[in-house]
Amino acid sequence: MHRIRLQDGSSFDFDPQSPNLLTSLEQQKYQVNFHCRAGFCGACRCKLVAGQISYLEEPLAFVRKGEFLPCCSVPASDLDIEIP
Repeated sequence: MHRIRLQDGSSFDFDPQSPNLLTSLEQQKYQVNFHCRAGFCGACRCKLVAGQISYLEEPLAFVRKGEFLPCCSVPASDLDIEIP
């Protein structure tokens, strides 16, 4: 189980039964913008401060270094993230 830490100092353990990071963040009551939920639009883009993610499907939206799309990824390690 991987720990997810956010910029506000809060944290939670990622549930391995969760299909992706976006769903896990929503279950924890964090507000994340999204549209497609499939890596096409990039609306859910977040900043990856530390750690590694693994994409379930390679996103079609442009993702800059240091960013990730939680709608199509899961943690591969503990993470420090920022939600815009």
